Amino acid sequence: MCCTGTTNKRARCFALLSFTVLPAMANEPPGLPPAGGAAYREYQRAPHHRAFAIAPGGAWGWVSGEDSSDQAEDKAIAACRAASPQKCLLYASDERLVFAEKSWPGAWGPYATAQQANKAGSGTQPGQRFPDIAYRNAQGKSLKLSSLRGKVVLLHFWASWCPPCRKEMPELAKLHSDLADRKDIIFIPLQVRETHAVARQWAADNALKIPLADSGSQGEDDPLLHLASGGTIPDRQIARSFPTTYVLDKHGLVIFSHVGPVHAWSEYAPFLRDAASRSGK
Repeated sequence: MCCTGTTNKRARCFALLSFTVLPAMANEPPGLPPAGGAAYREYQRAPHHRAFAIAPGGAWGWVSGEDSSDQAEDKAIAACRAASPQKCLLYASDERLVFAEKSWPGAWGPYATAQQANKAGSGTQPGQRFPDIAYRNAQGKSLKLSSLRGKVVLLHFWASWCPPCRKEMPELAKLHSDLADRKDIIFIPLQVRETHAVARQWAADNALKIPLADSGSQGEDDPLLHLASGGTIPDRQIARSFPTTYVLDKHGLVIFSHVGPVHAWSEYAPFLRDAASRSGK
């Protein structure tokens, strides 16, 4: 039985089985949304052989009732990969907590070398070079993503008309404040389908301090993002829903992507610091 972010009847029936949870297993995996936490609690009560895997961004996958621990671990990783483009790591296997907490912030790696980056194709998937979007920073200066080589870039597509965007923005602003000491980590929140003035007014009304970049959107009827080449690209080609977030390494390659609000943005400060310290070599 596999669970990748959802439960089914068979999964729920496992909750009726009695199982002793060891103290080390009681801690929930990092970065999981409430549904993921509930899935882990079901996993703890499920029969052998079982395994639970997680990925940055809040994805998870787990299996139980397998013939061996090795089989369960392989299938849990596969189930997690089906739910996320990010690297999936094993968190628990039967009663064993196998998660290496100290290495968790490095899960966006290994980072590409300069030689590898030069050969990267264009796109929005991990390992690809993100489209060279043109924008204006909060001070009104015209910039392009390719001008930010040597910096880790958190690129966030959002709008004040989008309820989940509004809900998560204060936490994203807090993360930006927490990383103010790192000049090599850049936040670029780009508004979609509304003007920069509307986005800035909403932020001011809600006392948010995060600097808002300007995508150049002319309003709700404008679905285009601008490219440094002078062309345009549909916003839905970059983000199939909002909010959507990408993190680019110091070579401009995607190392993290997430559609929808991110659970517990504060937990990603170590990830961004790791990327700033170790990428771009």
